[in-house]
Amino acid sequence: MATVKEYNVEEKLVSVLRLQKYDSKLDEIQILKGELPIEVRDLEDEIEGLNLRQTHIEDELKGIQDFVAAKKAAIKEAEALAKKYEKQQDNVKNSREFEAISKEVEMQNLEIKLAEKHIKDANEEIKEKTRALEVAKKAVADKELNLKHKKGELEKIIGETDKEEKAFQKQSEDAREKVDARLLAAYEKIRKNYRNGLAVVTVMRDSCGGCFNAIPPQRQAEIRQRKKIIVCEHCGRILVDNDLEATVTI
Repeated sequence: MATVKEYNVEEKLVSVLRLQKYDSKLDEIQILKGELPIEVRDLEDEIEGLNLRQTHIEDELKGIQDFVAAKKAAIKEAEALAKKYEKQQDNVKNSREFEAISKEVEMQNLEIKLAEKHIKDANEEIKEKTRALEVAKKAVADKELNLKHKKGELEKIIGETDKEEKAFQKQSEDAREKVDARLLAAYEKIRKNYRNGLAVVTVMRDSCGGCFNAIPPQRQAEIRQRKKIIVCEHCGRILVDNDLEATVTI
């Protein structure tokens, strides 16, 4: 039956310190990218929303234009009917027929006026929608120009760092497999708690290299002995001595 190797405290510290160094390199690359990945995604979402708004306005414009066309057709029909009734007036036999036909002519003229009013109102709405469409198109154009610029910046950084990032990613994954499981869980939890991603730090000028709170001399002596895992009582980061840090290279 195969035996699992037991690592001593110093070996555990070395493994987690090496992992921290690889992860810190990856963090540096992410810092180079800055907010660009988020900005690119946000711009893409904004452009998608603006395109939907533009399509919605275009659909509304089409609906109003169809409405105007229908009203114009109704006017032509009413005009034709009015002319027809006016001709019939020349051939009426009595005043009752004349009055009935006159009412029909009057009704058609009212229909024409109402349709003309609808067309006038619709044309005003078309003007408003056209202005809104132009604003939406300009907004899309501006956002697309900004997106192109941001993507160019991001692609340049990715092009310069991609090979290095992939190498560090592989090395980080390999190093992670060599870290004690419980220590790794603690390391990951600590990293998530701090924006700079530092879970393993050295003692600097008698202080924690993470939160800069003072570390008592006795505690520093214990850290140098490497007999147990020691964390900062203020920030919870794993503490290592400078000599050990100097020996771990990547």
